[in-house]
Amino acid sequence: MECIITIELGTNAVRVYAFDLDGNIIGSLKGYCPTFHSEPDYSEQDPDQIFITMLYVLKNLLNETLHPKKYKVRCICFSSSMHSVLAVDKRGNPMGHAITWADNRANKEAAELKNSPLGKKIYSATGTPLHPMSPLTKIAWIKNNEKEKFKQVSKFLSLKAYILQQLTGEYVIDYSIASATGLLNIHKIKWEPESLKFAGITAAMLPDLVPVDTKVGKLNKAYQASLGLSADTKILVGSSDGCMAVLGDGVNEEGVATITVEDSGAVRVVSDKVMQDDKQRFFNYLLTENKYISGGPTNNGGVIFEWFTRQFGDFKNPFDLEHTMLELINDASKVPAGSDGLIFLPYLLGERAPIWNPNARGVLFGINIKHEKSHFVRAAIEGILYEIYSIGKTLEEHRTINSLSINGSFGTLPFFTQMVADIYNKPVRLRQNYQSVSYGSYLLSATEMGIYKSLDEAAKTVVLPDLATPDKQNNKMYLKYFKIFERLSTKLASEFADIAALQHQ
Repeated sequence: MECIITIELGTNAVRVYAFDLDGNIIGSLKGYCPTFHSEPDYSEQDPDQIFITMLYVLKNLLNETLHPKKYKVRCICFSSSMHSVLAVDKRGNPMGHAITWADNRANKEAAELKNSPLGKKIYSATGTPLHPMSPLTKIAWIKNNEKEKFKQVSKFLSLKAYILQQLTGEYVIDYSIASATGLLNIHKIKWEPESLKFAGITAAMLPDLVPVDTKVGKLNKAYQASLGLSADTKILVGSSDGCMAVLGDGVNEEGVATITVEDSGAVRVVSDKVMQDDKQRFFNYLLTENKYISGGPTNNGGVIFEWFTRQFGDFKNPFDLEHTMLELINDASKVPAGSDGLIFLPYLLGERAPIWNPNARGVLFGINIKHEKSHFVRAAIEGILYEIYSIGKTLEEHRTINSLSINGSFGTLPFFTQMVADIYNKPVRLRQNYQSVSYGSYLLSATEMGIYKSLDEAAKTVVLPDLATPDKQNNKMYLKYFKIFERLSTKLASEFADIAALQHQ
């Protein structure tokens, strides 16, 4: 028997799935990786901790499930979150932690670039909004603030590029991850000279560009022996988690949008054309050379509810986070839509689309003496999803959205999914209990192996059997509160800037 393994390097977890060649899940495991916040705007991860966690989870899945049943692993395909930056020296050793998508330290560099003619030129060429999330501005920050370190850097990598280099010895980056750096010209699929100049680097300081279905060398002999894998096991570079989620949901035509609520969140559409937006509110990332995934991201997805749970959950076991979250959701389900007038702005990590304000901060608005803990729980969830709705609402200025699909471990919780359907007033399709990102990696692998003729053909085989239909009364209630949410998100811009400045002192 043969199988395909997919490895998703998410922000807070490494998820490893095994599929048979027909796409059925035959095993899965995950391991958690912490994010460190030494300053309010800093978000970092230890690259070696992620690598070791990935090896640990992969080896356990092999030893517990695949090797005992004599499965031969044909292919391992990777996906990962976007926008990470890791500086390495000439020996490939990390020069500190990786800076993640949630990090806002490059606020100044991003603001100055965004408001310049050069910024408009770079956004048009790269399709990446000019924001501290982008590796372009992160590298510029290192250049401006850690000058001695910058001089010693040999390459700037993504976390996935680092993991692949550890496994195979090769420095590569797929088009999808590269198109989220602010350094890739998405029209020419080459590193953009104006971006390189702004960052103060050369193309030689970045990994080699490759399509998402590229086989990356051979697995290092030491890992072949340790993992019990053969030398002919294919290592596919894969794509970003966002592009894989779209593929895994089978979204391959206009008129359909897919929502992800994982640690972060996003609303995405697919097209063969770049989405042009004078206000620079949307990204345009590459899945393949002719397929653009456009949309808007939020910093404040499931990671905010996880934070809320850690602060206010009644833990019976300190490690039982998921059970405690489900208990809180059960409490929230007893509160009516709209949380009896309590509104939560979830901007604990600043915010990206559609307000693109790294200084934004969390706000609870409308508290009165009748509100109880369960109101705060529901308001937290509603705030996360109002933000998701604000992205979709802005996207509809450019694209018609007739139907929605949803994925991600938070998004596919029934309470979340129903709330999305109610807020959007649209039916939402999903398949519970599987990760769209991993399934997208399976489809990519199966296409590379010849099981499907193309990614379009592979995407058309996806069936999302479950459906959440909107409640009209809840929709009316949510929209009343959303209008206040939307106004607060922009009206408080000055106060966000002031409190962020005080927090940096």
